[in-house]
Amino acid sequence: MERKTPTSSFSPDATDSLAALGPALPATWLGSAWFENMSDLGSELMSFVADRIKEDVRVQHELLHCKSLTEIQTVQAAFLQKAFDQYQAETGKLVEMTGEMAAKLQPKTSPGAKSKS
Repeated sequence: MERKTPTSSFSPDATDSLAALGPALPATWLGSAWFENMSDLGSELMSFVADRIKEDVRVQHELLHCKSLTEIQTVQAAFLQKAFDQYQAETGKLVEMTGEMAAKLQPKTSPGAKSKS
């Protein structure tokens, strides 16, 4: 029996998201600050991935030297807990970084200026 997956006629348009960011978009987002921010974000992600790969290799080595099932379970449990903690911390760090980046890229308005609503 074939399952039917509901389909949606909604097709997101990337320009809708960009338009919501305001008229200063091209000058701000595509300027040097934008590229610097993306570079920082990319560096952070690459560093995290490299650290996780090192941890994976370390744990594989440790597993190969286990002498009992109990040792294997202990190593695996510690690995999973550390991975969970590291991914949770990294997610928080990335959210914070992107929030700071967005705040830096917001167009500056004078205190007396009225916003368009």
